[in-house]
Amino acid sequence: MNQKIKVAQFGLGPIGISCLKLMARKPWIEIVGAIDISPNIVGKDLATITGLPALANAYAYETFEELIAGQSVDAVLHTAGSKAATSLLQCMPMLERGVAVVSSCEELLFPALRAPEETASVNAMCEATGGRILGTGVNPGFVLDVLPICLSGVCAEVTGVYGERVVNASTRRGPLQKKVGSGLAPDEFRALGAAGKAGHAGFQESLMLVAHALGWEVGPITEEIDAVVATETIVTDYFTVEAGQTAGLHQIVKAESVEGYPIHFDLKMYQGAKDPHDTIRLDSEPPIEATITQGVAGDIATVSALVNAIPRLLIAKPGVRLMSELSLPSCIKQLYTGDFAEPCRSL
Repeated sequence: MNQKIKVAQFGLGPIGISCLKLMARKPWIEIVGAIDISPNIVGKDLATITGLPALANAYAYETFEELIAGQSVDAVLHTAGSKAATSLLQCMPMLERGVAVVSSCEELLFPALRAPEETASVNAMCEATGGRILGTGVNPGFVLDVLPICLSGVCAEVTGVYGERVVNASTRRGPLQKKVGSGLAPDEFRALGAAGKAGHAGFQESLMLVAHALGWEVGPITEEIDAVVATETIVTDYFTVEAGQTAGLHQIVKAESVEGYPIHFDLKMYQGAKDPHDTIRLDSEPPIEATITQGVAGDIATVSALVNAIPRLLIAKPGVRLMSELSLPSCIKQLYTGDFAEPCRSL
């Protein structure tokens, strides 16, 4: 893998545009265009969209078919949804042509949980076409799944997994502040959460990826969501949350293996959260506990996770892939030449 990887961006919301800006900093990536259905975006050059003059010769298209007319694409970054079945359908045109897709879709972290039939069908197609698709990010995609899996690699035995994430939503992008219910009446947010219309997506998928990597068969997954209520007025760039309104969420997901080994993840994401951090604790031999003070800053970290996964996915086996199947992720400044791919293929 000693030449530039040709990459297109699918979805030009805040994360998609941030992906383009980061990819433009990578000497091993050639940005060939983007895909978005917005009539205000289609036809514009990416320099206009991102403010980066170097992208003046790449354009936004309405469809993947229009983008690939007259040019080749190695990989696509997909940042346009949270549902596995919908995202798999959106990515079919790429996968049918053997393109690798790295997606921020939360449910694609472990798509067989909610879309088993679609996952099996797409996997079979990819095995025939050479396409690959991966769901990743920060959470899900790293903090409460890949990180505990990695920590378990130095353990003789694991009999329990606990993860805790506290996020100050005030520092995050507008869509995320909206997603956690900022400014809603607490009962309204609770009703939305109970209906599956609010809250953090992909939480159960994180649990399932950990269970899968540890070889655990788990029983029923329980998930709870509640409102964190503001005790004072909080003003951000996007919202004003008054005392008594919803400042964010407290979400818990749990399951046990057939042996009774628990997996318990606890997420607090709200405006003005004090002491943000990420903690992983394994009941294990030896015991493991690790805390990232201030936590992993979600927006730039999400974009970095997507971009850094591209070369790993390109050398992975075709199909619907999981983060636990790829070689160890890392920040990639310059691709290795010559023997870079061979050690990875042997894993």
